[in-house]
Parts: sequence; structure tokens; C-alpha cells
Amino acid sequence: MSNLVKRILSSIVLIPLAFYFILHGSYMLMFFTFICFVIACYEWHMITKNKPYKTYGFIFLIISFYTFYDLSVDAVGFLFVLIVCVSTDIGGYVFGKIFNGPKLTKISPNKTYAGALGGYFLSLISLIIITSYIDYSFLTIQFFITFILISTVSQIGDITVSYFKRKSKIKNTGKIIPGHGGLLDRIDGMIFAFPIYYLIDSTGYLNI
Repeated sequence: MSNLVKRILSSIVLIPLAFYFILHGSYMLMFFTFICFVIACYEWHMITKNKPYKTYGFIFLIISFYTFYDLSVDAVGFLFVLIVCVSTDIGGYVFGKIFNGPKLTKISPNKTYAGALGGYFLSLISLIIITSYIDYSFLTIQFFITFILISTVSQIGDITVSYFKRKSKIKNTGKIIPGHGGLLDRIDGMIFAFPIYYLIDSTGYLNI
């Protein structure tokens, strides 16, 4: 319960702060992106030490943060990815805690099938509610396919970072965020989802 309270309080502070930098754009967003990139690289450095795959991780983070910054000019698409990732993460945590049940994978013992389905459910509900205030024409078959793909990739990203944490025998990537751990613990899904959406967006498949 103490950890849950810390998670909630941290989210109340960090989510509005992140949106402040994102919505202001320009140098504010550049500064925010750079700070997050440096922290993510430092945490990756600390959890990989002298592992042979360390350099590949740095290259991946460069690509990921580039797509994050570049997509920020497309407010609708950018928020689409952000909402899906955040809702998937929250839904997975809440539904996983409430229903528990069979484990999803040995790589991340806390992940359950209930949590995975909860992630899809909450992110879809969040998108439908927000879209209803904008334009129902967004709700196309391409929209739902992309939503499923981004939510899935976000969950895979979470599991992937968990895999590297287990290899390094650590619980969290850092301690910078009370109740959450490190920055990579919170953006693990996003750093995979943004590059995938960037590729989808470049094809013109999803016109939002």
C-alpha cells in the first residue's frame, strides 16, 4: 500500500509536468527530451555494465528518443501513442493486482494474463472517451489495428526491459521516481512504441 501511494503521488506530479513540457514544445520540449535521454542512458549504463550488448542499447535509445521528439510536432499522433502506453501500463498494473491469475512469462514474474488484457481494455476505453470529445471519424479499422499493435509493443517493451533487469539481477533500473524506480521502469513501453508508430506514420497507413 505504501508503494502504491508513492506511485500515485509521483504520477500526480510527473504526468502534468511532462505534459507541460510537451505542450509548450520548442526549446522546452528539447530540454525535457534531452534530460530524459541522459537519465535513460545513465540507467542503461548502470544495468548493463560491461555487457556486450550495451552499445546496441545506446543506439536504440538514440533512435527512440529521436522518434519521440520528431513525432511531437504531430500532436494527435503523439498523444495517441502516449495515451495508449500510459493506459496500458496503468491497466496492466491495476488489473494484474486485482485479478492476479496465471503468469504471462517467466521473464517478468509480476506480469499476468489478466494484466495484459487489462492493459488493452483500459487503453481502448481511454482512447474512445478522448476521441468522443474530438471526432468519431477517428474510429476506423486502421485506428483499432494500430491501437492493438502499439499496446502490444508497449507491453513487449515492458517485458524486454524486465528481461535485462533480471539478467543484471536488479529490481528497478534506478531510484529517481519514488514508488516507480528508474525512468526506464516507466518509459520502457514508450521507447519501443514510438519508433513503431513512427514507422507506421511514415507509411501513411493511419491518417489521424
